[in-house]
Formats: sequence, structure tokens, C-alpha cells
Amino acid sequence: MKRNGDRGSPCLIPLPSVNSFVGEPLTNRSRETIAALLRNPDYCISAYSSLEAMNGVRKSEIRFKQLSAQERCKFDELTLVNFNNIRKQTATNEESDESPNEYIVITIIVVAKGIHELPPIKSIVKLKEALQKLSSIPSSKIMAVEVLWTPQKENDILTERQVREDYPLLHPL
Repeated sequence: MKRNGDRGSPCLIPLPSVNSFVGEPLTNRSRETIAALLRNPDYCISAYSSLEAMNGVRKSEIRFKQLSAQERCKFDELTLVNFNNIRKQTATNEESDESPNEYIVITIIVVAKGIHELPPIKSIVKLKEALQKLSSIPSSKIMAVEVLWTPQKENDILTERQVREDYPLLHPL
């Protein structure tokens, strides 16, 4: 994904329907992402957790799409989409003169039935606890999942300044 440097431009990235997110393959991918983070906690330098209780599927779907759009708007374009096991990659011709990738940001958005708790993440221990809690939600309770990460392409850059600007809620670990 490429970072959206122009804060004034509207985000016009189409979002698929939440109904399309339901299914075992996607929950498996989110669990694989969580497992990779749990195996490599030393690479995690900042984190943030947020939990919202919603009444009703429609309200949950609306909020899910809002959160997804907020995250996607931080980028000029999606360079890789893996949706319902269909992988689409776009080519970009931009070359960067900046140093290699400095940071990676991974965002996991989950809509699940029932009451769930996540600890505020202010340490590696709390990060692991939150990831384990996410991973332990039964697939039958998961209504929607989206995993977003940036940068995705070799020439995409995410600097410390960009992380601070785009993700002000992250807490140092």
C-alpha cells in the first residue's frame, strides 16, 4: 500500500460488502497473521487496541466499513488485495530515493458476536495477551475480519514520522 500524503484528498477506495468477509479462509488468514506476530514480538515496537460493543448486525457492519475506510484512506492505493482467496496486485511505476522500509504497520479489524475483552496494549506482554484473545475467538463467532498492512511493496516506504502522523494512538512498547 502506498501512503496517502495529501490529507485533503477524498478516499475513493471501494470497500467490499461485509457479507463477503465471512468464511473460514479469511479467519484462517487472520489467525496466521496473529500467529506470526506472536512468534515475532521483538519486531513490535508500538501497539494499540480498541474495543467497541455494538447492538445489531447492521450497526456492526456500518462501523466495520467505517474503520476499514479510515485505515485504507491512509494510502494512495492498494497495491495488494487478497479477498475471498482472490489475489490482486497492482503495479506501480514509482521509484523511491528514500531508505528501505523502516516500519510496518499491521491493522486487524474484527467483528465478532458476543462480549470480548482486550487489554490496553502498553507492553509486549499485553500485546501477546491481546493477540491470544483475538486468536481464541471461535470462527463461528467471527462475522468479519480485515487485516491491513503497510508497506506491501519493496519500494514503498513508511518512516517513523509517517507512523506518528498516521497512527497517533500507537503506544510504544
